[in-house]
Amino acid sequence: MNTTMGTLYRNIKDDLFAKISDGTYSEGDLIPSETDLAKQYGVSRPTMRQALQILVDEGYLERRRRRGTIVTKPTSPDADPKKPGGYQADSGLQSFEEELRRAGHSVRTMPILAKIEEASEGIARALELAAGDPVIKLVRLRYVDEIPHVFMEHYLPSELYPGFLNADFSQVGLYQRMSDLGRPVRTITRRLEVMKADASSATLLDLPIGDPLFHFQTFGRAQDNRMVEYSISTYRGRNNSFEFTVGAEEPSALVLPSDMIDPIDPAAAEQS
Repeated sequence: MNTTMGTLYRNIKDDLFAKISDGTYSEGDLIPSETDLAKQYGVSRPTMRQALQILVDEGYLERRRRRGTIVTKPTSPDADPKKPGGYQADSGLQSFEEELRRAGHSVRTMPILAKIEEASEGIARALELAAGDPVIKLVRLRYVDEIPHVFMEHYLPSELYPGFLNADFSQVGLYQRMSDLGRPVRTITRRLEVMKADASSATLLDLPIGDPLFHFQTFGRAQDNRMVEYSISTYRGRNNSFEFTVGAEEPSALVLPSDMIDPIDPAAAEQS
């Protein structure tokens, strides 16, 4: 690349960054299309694309599959858990929603599915049940500042939570409901994987195919050590960070199901 071209797209990037910084383009705003911006700056589309890509890589812009390119807030590696995008992995069982609201964000939850079904082999193994046993399945999508942030699938032993589905899960949290029914989660074990968005998750979370995702599997036990929760949560990678704190002492026993040494095949938790 020649020096003039390299300087040109960096100058455009700097000008766009200045507009983001001074509020000309605010967080959540849709910026003009690549074609329109190229016309405004009098450059080719490839040059404009390079300028935009720098801001995408730095976290100031995000390309949305159905909307275009919007202004976002970058997540720094040392994100404060009280600031947007920063979450502590050792924050106990307080909900994701509570953490974000305390940080000043608007949060809403959209229930997608709530029903009782027969446990597949994978779900039964996770919950230490027999295949075919009845389980509660709750599927939700949570928005933060009107951006889809996390897709959640929860599975619970049906026999332990009669009446569980008689609640408005746009307002009531999973752990709150479990506690209300007399069997709260006392300990959890989480397994984290980093993966790329496929077509399904890209559509649900409104991001490009191939974008990074945080994929959590959560195993929750009640006071009597009964496995009462298996959840699969898929978080956006660009807008979230997680902080883990590990003590020097041997951790207390948070036992995974006996057959869960190897990861569950995602196909075992397919949508019904």
